[in-house]
Amino acid sequence: MSEIVFYQLRDKFLERAEDIPETAKEVVYHALAIGHHVGVFDCFRPMLRVDDATFDRLLDGLPAGEARRKLEGVKRFGEIMVDRTHTRLLASAFAEARASLDAESTAIVDRLGAALAAIEAEPAVYLMGRRLQ
Repeated sequence: MSEIVFYQLRDKFLERAEDIPETAKEVVYHALAIGHHVGVFDCFRPMLRVDDATFDRLLDGLPAGEARRKLEGVKRFGEIMVDRTHTRLLASAFAEARASLDAESTAIVDRLGAALAAIEAEPAVYLMGRRLQ
């Protein structure tokens, strides 16, 4: 049985000390601007693990539309990225579905909702959802 794991970007670091700008905030935006071409590494930590059957129940409880399609992408493509462009869309779908979800799906929505709030607070943060076999 496979599972879906959501990882949250927690840190970025540069391979060479001389590449580090003066302030920490500059490091984040510098890393976003130049990407991985100069030794910038994204450090992810797992923040949520969900078995396939539970994830399917969550998907079934979401309203049809873009938010559901976004999360279904992890099953279709094996991986999705959730960034600031998705936070309001997903949060709205979670709020709409909340009353009809079972306790386990509600707990997942709560964890994902907290991660969405972190993305809203700091746009450099994002989630990676992956299907593991």
